[in-house]
Amino acid sequence: MTPRDAIPEPTAHVAFMALEAWGHTRSLCTLALKLVQTRPLYITFFTSPNIAERVESELSRSFGPEQQALRTLVRVAAMEVGKATPVDPLQFQKFNQSFAETYEKLVNGESITCAYSGKEIKPVVAPDAIIMDFFCVPGLEAVRKFSRKPVKVLAWMSGQAAYILHPYAPVSRGGRGDFRPRIMEEVAKTGRPIEEVSEEIMHEVTGAIVRTPGLPPMYDYEFAPQQRPFKGVGILMMLMHSFIDQCDAIVLSTAEPYEAEAIAEIKAWFAETSREVYTFGPLLPFGQKAIEGEQRQSEKSAEIAKFMQTTLESHGPKSLLYISFGSVFWSVQPEKIWAFLDVVMEKKIPFIMSNASPFGTVPDEVVAKVKAYGHGLLSKWSPQQTILAHPVTGWFVTHGGQNSIVESITLGVPMICWPFSADQPGNAARLSSILDVAYELLEVRTPPHGFKPLYRSGKAPVGTVEAVREEARLVLDKAFGEDGAKKRANIETLRRAVLKTWDADGPARHDLERFIATLPS
Repeated sequence: MTPRDAIPEPTAHVAFMALEAWGHTRSLCTLALKLVQTRPLYITFFTSPNIAERVESELSRSFGPEQQALRTLVRVAAMEVGKATPVDPLQFQKFNQSFAETYEKLVNGESITCAYSGKEIKPVVAPDAIIMDFFCVPGLEAVRKFSRKPVKVLAWMSGQAAYILHPYAPVSRGGRGDFRPRIMEEVAKTGRPIEEVSEEIMHEVTGAIVRTPGLPPMYDYEFAPQQRPFKGVGILMMLMHSFIDQCDAIVLSTAEPYEAEAIAEIKAWFAETSREVYTFGPLLPFGQKAIEGEQRQSEKSAEIAKFMQTTLESHGPKSLLYISFGSVFWSVQPEKIWAFLDVVMEKKIPFIMSNASPFGTVPDEVVAKVKAYGHGLLSKWSPQQTILAHPVTGWFVTHGGQNSIVESITLGVPMICWPFSADQPGNAARLSSILDVAYELLEVRTPPHGFKPLYRSGKAPVGTVEAVREEARLVLDKAFGEDGAKKRANIETLRRAVLKTWDADGPARHDLERFIATLPS
């Protein structure tokens, strides 16, 4: 183990700031390892007390026993953020307010206290750069206001690269352009709340055909196949425009072999204003230490491990279906989830279902049905990478969030996509229609836009529960048959390409070294 005093005193400091959604935060933990492994520097990781323990655990996965001296350079600073609400599920306002107060202390050379652990975080050299969620404009403004030296603000994009282009790119590059003036004009004219107006305008659809590099042509309403279980996204989308305008660079967590076309387009767009684009994906810890660390994050890890081994012995390799919609999303028509699960059990397919969303609950009758079935397991929070890496896992039913699909690709598991919103519809379309490594479920969609026809096929979902059952039977039969075997072969080819990005001559390694070269030596 390398002693702390054997590491040169860092001359640079990078801050991280991501909201409570685990998909925004998890991959930053691996990025912290990549940075300090390449060059020792201080990292202050601003987060919420609600996920601070998980952040600490995730960091422990990334640093082996011989790297504990480097681990001490990464300081977790949890801040008071309050409780989630349907209007503010990510505690956006309080998070940004607490960040401003804490950041000011940090740059003034004052100690700060982690609201989760109670540990004192002592002052070090002030931050030189900060990587932060790309809609946290109040946080960006705080950095500009309180910093006593130039600090590079990098927009953290933890989703699909292609997702940035349609909503946020200028019209000259095929995007929607800046809707902020129109929103502010409507607010001034009507006196309506900006939250209401931004929600309306940012989510309006006209049936226009969207042509995004790396995606098949899609109607604009196809990017909203499901009604969200929460509100308040419109104003966040509006703020993303402001952040993109004001940031010094953008950091993408995607992998270049997965969506090279979109990344090239974003680089061309940012080059117009002489700004950098860094692509650091995939950001996943590997090895036994990583597996053990993830398992500690779920109280059902031991039960899940036993269930997978038993299933491997009784049903064989690639027999298990893993189902998860991430840490936030859940259907506003949950009866469709239970209908899909009925078909899984009807076909005698073993499964693990994770339901970490605060908006999702499993009815008692479903719990009883799964228990009686005997080959299913329900878990509130699951060690997802451990499950995907196990030889028993054959398919992943996923919402299509970026972290989930990158994990699935790097572990060679083909997918059945059930997208809700944000970058998920684009991921589902690319995975199923361009790369042929997934199926996309259509009948699970919900009004108001989900029942409209797709540009790709001209087909409109029926949208009934019975239609969900019929589609589930069709897709599952294909997945566990010859067609699914072709998709598994395709994802193996993609997996090998993605894993090479961190080789010495890989694009992720190259971009990391480019970024580090911008920091004080």
